[in-house]
Amino acid sequence: QVQLLESGGGLVQAGGSLRLSCAASGGAFSRYAMGWFRQAPGKEREFVSRITRSGGSTDYADSVKGRFTISRDNAKNTVYLQMNSLKFADTAVYYCAADLYGLGSRTAPEYEYWGQGTQVTVSS
Repeated sequence: QVQLLESGGGLVQAGGSLRLSCAASGGAFSRYAMGWFRQAPGKEREFVSRITRSGGSTDYADSVKGRFTISRDNAKNTVYLQMNSLKFADTAVYYCAADLYGLGSRTAPEYEYWGQGTQVTVSS
């Protein structure tokens, strides 16, 4: 059973930065592709970023490209999301997810395990 625990969310002014972390336990972290998704109030969960098992390939939603950076440290069983130049529109609960069998996906159902989420609030 894989467990994921996000941290690093909070309240930040527009233009500011936050770094989210997602610590994994209970499985072979280096064998999972990882993704970040977010869900704003009244909206569906949407893809933010993904990273392959080795960290050699990454992908971003157009809305965050150039501002967010995903990375992972397999020695620490942790995936990160560095968020810069934050906008009010980035306000959401952010979730990390593990894809045990694939290369990571932009589609939420492809992920088998999810964290509980961390709130990011950007004030305008």
